[in-house]
Amino acid sequence: MGDFQKMYKEKLVTAEEAVKKVKSGDWIDWAMFNGKPVELDRALAARKDELSDIKIMAAVTVPPVPEVVQKDPKGEVFTYNDQHFSLLTRILQEMCQGVFYQPTLYGESELYVTNAMDDPKKAGTPLRDHFMAQVAPMDKDGYFNWGLHNSCCYLQAISSKNIILEVNHNIPCAYGGNMERIHISQIHAVVEGNHTALAELPVVTPTETDKKIAEHVLAHLKDGDCIQLGIGGMPNVLGKLISQSGLKNLGGWTEMLVDAYHDMWEAGVMNGMKKTFDQGKINYTFALGGKPLYDWIDHNPALASCSVGYVNHPTRLAQIDNLISINQALQVDLYGQVNAESSGFKQISGNGGMSDFVLGSYWSNGGRSFICLPSTHKKKDGTIESRIVPNFDIGSITTVTRQMVNFIVTEYGAVSLKTCPTWYRAEKLISIAHPDFRDNLIKEAEKRKIWRQSNKK
Repeated sequence: MGDFQKMYKEKLVTAEEAVKKVKSGDWIDWAMFNGKPVELDRALAARKDELSDIKIMAAVTVPPVPEVVQKDPKGEVFTYNDQHFSLLTRILQEMCQGVFYQPTLYGESELYVTNAMDDPKKAGTPLRDHFMAQVAPMDKDGYFNWGLHNSCCYLQAISSKNIILEVNHNIPCAYGGNMERIHISQIHAVVEGNHTALAELPVVTPTETDKKIAEHVLAHLKDGDCIQLGIGGMPNVLGKLISQSGLKNLGGWTEMLVDAYHDMWEAGVMNGMKKTFDQGKINYTFALGGKPLYDWIDHNPALASCSVGYVNHPTRLAQIDNLISINQALQVDLYGQVNAESSGFKQISGNGGMSDFVLGSYWSNGGRSFICLPSTHKKKDGTIESRIVPNFDIGSITTVTRQMVNFIVTEYGAVSLKTCPTWYRAEKLISIAHPDFRDNLIKEAEKRKIWRQSNKK
C-alpha cells in the first residue's frame, strides 16, 4: 500500500501542469457521460490562445458545460466531437461552430481502439495522444474505478500516449464485470479535482400515452425475461412500470443502467436468477440517472460494470435467452425504417447501441425487440404531426434498417414487421398510427405502390 501511495504522490499534479503536454494538432479522448473531466477541461480551455487544431472526442455530454466549447464558440482551436448527442450537445451545436456528431456503433467502440493499435490503415482516426477521465479515488491496491462509465475507458486509456485521471469523490466504486478499473502504475498523471456533483437525469412523470405503450409491451413479457432499456425517457418510464407489473425472476442486461433497474430490483421483480450467464447480477456498461441510483451502484455486488465490448457484442447478446430490447425512436416510415437520431439535418441523438440490441435480441432464443414511440408529436407552434410518416424529411437518418425491425409500438398497439412485405408493413404501421392521420397515410401508401386494393380501409 505504501508503494502505491508513493506512486500516487509522484504522479500527482495540478490540472494546469497536466495539460502542458497537450500540443497543437493533438487528438484527445475524454471518458463519456459523467466521466468527462472538469478541472482538466478548464485548464485546457485556458490554453486556447497558445494551441491550435485540438480534436476532442466525448459522448453524451452532460453538465457542466465544457469550457473548451464555451471559450471557443467559433471552433477556431477546439473541435468537439460527440458520439451520441444529448440535450446539452444540441444546445452547444446551436451556439458553437466547433461541435460535431461522430457516428459510431457503440458496441464496436473497443474495435475502433484495437484496430487503430493493430492496423492503423483500418482505423478511420488515429490513436489518441491523450486520454482524460474522472474516476473514483484510488483504493488500497492502487486501482482507480471508472464508476458510472466503464464503456471503453480501459482500452481508450492504454492505447493513448498520455493518461491523465481526475479524482472525484462523488463517483461510486462499481464492481465488475471486466475492465472496470485501471492501476496507478499504468497512468501518467493524476489530478485531484474539485469533486463536482454528478449530472443527474430528471425524473420523468409517465403520461397516459406512456402507460398505454407500456401496457402493449408488458403484454409480450413473461417471467424470466432479460431486460434491456435504451437511452431516452420512454424506456426508463417503461422500466418503472414493469417494476409494478408483478412479473417474476427478470434479468437485467443493458448498456445503460437507469433508475428503473433500481426500481425493478427493489420491487423484487428483477433478481437475475434465470439469466443464461452472470446469474444474480445486472450487467451494464454505463449509468445515468439520479443520486439514489448512484448510491445503489457503490460497492454493490448485485451489479456488474462491464466494458461495452462485453455488454453490446451481438453474438453475446444472441446467447442470452429471452432477451428483451426496449428502445425509443423519433419516427418510423411506412417502409418500417426507424429514425432515432435526427430531425432533418438537425442531430437529436445518436445510434448508440440500439442496433446492437435490436439485432442481438432477435437472435436470442425467445428474445424480442421493441421500438417505442408516441403516435404524434406537438411542434413548437402547437400543430400536431404524426410520428409514423410516409417518408423521412431530407437529411433525416435511418438508424435501424427495415430488415432489422421487430416490433414497433405506439399507444395504439404493437406490431411485428419481421418478414412482412411492403404492403403488409404499411397496413400494420397505419393501424397503430393516430386515427387522425390514417386516411392520409393510406393515400401516401397508394402513391408509393405499397397498398393493396384488398387492404383494410
